[in-house]
Amino acid sequence: MALLEVSGLNKRFGGIRAVKDVDLSVQEGQIVGLIGPNGSGKSTLLKLLTGVHKPNSGSIRFDGREIHNWPINKRIKQGMAIVFQHSRPLHRQTVLDNIKLALLPDRVFNIHYPGDIEAKALQAARLLGLEDVVDAYPGSLPFGYIRRMEVAKALALSPRLLLMDEPFAGLTPSEVGELAELILSARHEKQAIVLVDHNVKAVYSFVNRIIALYVGAKIADGEPREVMANAEVRRVFLGKSMDEGQILQPSMASEPGGDNLLLDLDIESLKYGKAEILRNVSIRIREGEFASIVGLNGAGKSSLMKAVTGLVNYTGDVKWRGMSTKRMTTAQIIRLGIAFAPETRELFHHMSVKENLEMGGERLNRHELEARLEDVYALFPILRERVAQPAYTLSGGEQQMLTIGRALMQAPSLLILDEPTLGLAPVVLEAISEALLKLHQSRGLTILLAEQNLHFALKLSNSIYLLDHGSISWHGAVADFVQEVGDKFLV
Repeated sequence: MALLEVSGLNKRFGGIRAVKDVDLSVQEGQIVGLIGPNGSGKSTLLKLLTGVHKPNSGSIRFDGREIHNWPINKRIKQGMAIVFQHSRPLHRQTVLDNIKLALLPDRVFNIHYPGDIEAKALQAARLLGLEDVVDAYPGSLPFGYIRRMEVAKALALSPRLLLMDEPFAGLTPSEVGELAELILSARHEKQAIVLVDHNVKAVYSFVNRIIALYVGAKIADGEPREVMANAEVRRVFLGKSMDEGQILQPSMASEPGGDNLLLDLDIESLKYGKAEILRNVSIRIREGEFASIVGLNGAGKSSLMKAVTGLVNYTGDVKWRGMSTKRMTTAQIIRLGIAFAPETRELFHHMSVKENLEMGGERLNRHELEARLEDVYALFPILRERVAQPAYTLSGGEQQMLTIGRALMQAPSLLILDEPTLGLAPVVLEAISEALLKLHQSRGLTILLAEQNLHFALKLSNSIYLLDHGSISWHGAVADFVQEVGDKFLV
């Protein structure tokens, strides 16, 4: 009998079916990784297992008992432990006290510490290499030690099943390796682990089984090498042309003209709290270029785009036409001629299509505004048909077109697109692809694309930057990327 048995699991959020009829089982001692692109349902599935979300239908059995309606604390008492994605330590308590907190009884009437709580907490700290910092406060420690502390809190419970959500997020490659080794050495022989992480390479080397998800459904399940060679998995991550082993022809995108440097970016470090997301990233974008920043989920692509537009703090500098934008506000940066279409779209949902577009062109006079509107409608004719509809009534593809259209209303010199293909159907991808090619080839617009859909990026771009664990690991032409990187993009 499996330790964990899931069958027919479904979860909906409104009209979105985030998990679709998922079946899986986990045996004692197995280490299982859940992988998939953004929106594939990984985190939702893990939250169903932990009890953060309740399924709409389906079964979750743990050690032979149905638990889909159990609260989190009851699941923990029966032998589950959870490492959440975001670390929220008690900063006024020491590392040891934080670990001891996880061992406290879950009933308000049990006001006394169990007698062995100190010993258990110290043992967990030693297993995760924290013995020298047990009396330190979390705020004084590097981010890698905070993640170790979160794992120690879970392992102190001696669970039969350890569930981990993004345990390697925000860690450097060396910290990932260290934490993985500590977890493997600390677990007991029959302890099972299920983890979700955007770091596919770390998952591949850490687990003995991989389950791949795509748009809520399971598409592969098996030994890591077998799953990563699966045609459907490769198509999802790499795109059809890479999957078939074809060498793409040089991009149809026109070549940049001259050496007119628009964007000169040198980021030494970008952090969220103690987690370093980007380090030593340098990018040069010339006028007329179509450049793509590619990388797997969690590589730092969105953070890089936000740095260019002044939405996050960083050390280093970003220059536009030779002028530093470091001390400028986002509004000032946009007025220089940089337009940003964010991954999250950020539309005004209850405003009409036309009103959303007019917000993008609010600095234009009436004549200029009407001309820009006509340009956007010519590029995306469906928006003209939907002109009076509220943004929230549009399909996902139409909302993405509106997001790009709103950015174009600013008449930018540089258009920045963050994950424009996310969750879109192939027919919509083709329409957006054609629109971007037209903008670049016919109008000479400079475009900077952040994208995990490798096939989409290779089809459009002049140059490719590969972002891996927060650093640029490769830069060059499209054809060279296929030749020199290829399968290494995944593992």
